[in-house]
Amino acid sequence: MRRTDGQFVMLVVMNAMLLVAGVLISGGSFLSLFNLQSMAGQVPEIGLLAIGVMLAMCAGNGGIDLSGIALANLSGVVSAVLMVSILGPASDPTTFSLGFMIGCLVVGFAGGLFNGFLIARFSITPILCTLGTQMAFMGLAIVVSQGRAVTVGSPALLSSLGNDMLFGVPISFVIFIVVATMIGAVLKFTPFGLWLMLMGTNPKAATFAGFPKNGVILATYALSGTLSGLAGIIIAARNVNVKFDYGSSYLLIAILIAVMAGVRPEGGYGRVVCVVLSAVALQLMSSLLNFGGLSNFVRDFAWGALLLTFLAVGRYDVMGFLAPTRHSEDPSASVPQSPK
Repeated sequence: MRRTDGQFVMLVVMNAMLLVAGVLISGGSFLSLFNLQSMAGQVPEIGLLAIGVMLAMCAGNGGIDLSGIALANLSGVVSAVLMVSILGPASDPTTFSLGFMIGCLVVGFAGGLFNGFLIARFSITPILCTLGTQMAFMGLAIVVSQGRAVTVGSPALLSSLGNDMLFGVPISFVIFIVVATMIGAVLKFTPFGLWLMLMGTNPKAATFAGFPKNGVILATYALSGTLSGLAGIIIAARNVNVKFDYGSSYLLIAILIAVMAGVRPEGGYGRVVCVVLSAVALQLMSSLLNFGGLSNFVRDFAWGALLLTFLAVGRYDVMGFLAPTRHSEDPSASVPQSPK
């Protein structure tokens, strides 16, 4: 069994164990339809940010996007202020919703493109670059909103994305799965996916391969920014307000999800399906802590401890240790595998 397959199996087993633990702790109410729908509705916004973190990490060279939640908040604030000043949610709910969503995606794309431009053009270490733009995006959101929450309201189309169901599944979760599937397909079947992983696996080979390295960096961070814009839409759809400091702990959680999913911090590998499973597992853990009556401070401590644990464990091939014979006989084990 390859290490990458082992990560997938581990996450499937982890999710199953968390469901069983939830049933035992709650006496069965953990698996009630309402609770499952509630948990599914909370996964997309953080899951989208985690996929953005995964993409940046795969590029290597300290690649990590720390600006995701700040850009998501900025996209929501800028789009809300603009649409409220032009139209208002009550006068034409459908036009307001469409304008707001387009505005979020445009701002997210522009912010991600700006990150990619700084990294590609000036060779700034990505973790430092996005730390700077994180503060810049937050500061800009404060200026635009004057430090106050901006009311979006509940226009029908926008509200349905955050609160309505499709065949009993939250629409936001359906959107998350569709987007994750599309990105997984792009990474698996397009030259962009191959180039991205090659940059993280062997930067020197990538340099001599002749592919558009700067273009890949621009596309990677632009895609990550667009995902932040989409997360901003879902955040607004689930709340009546958007604010510059929403989801202050989301950065840590998004990184934790990516690390739990087996994304290599040094770059070169990441599977979208594992990120989805990791996001679901973390939501199950969060709900279990709530059922156990533990405070948010305990939960933040647990997230930090989990992140350190997975970073430490990720340095070793656990599945190879458990099955050394099969691992050594697999000639493809040392060859980078295409992500799904």
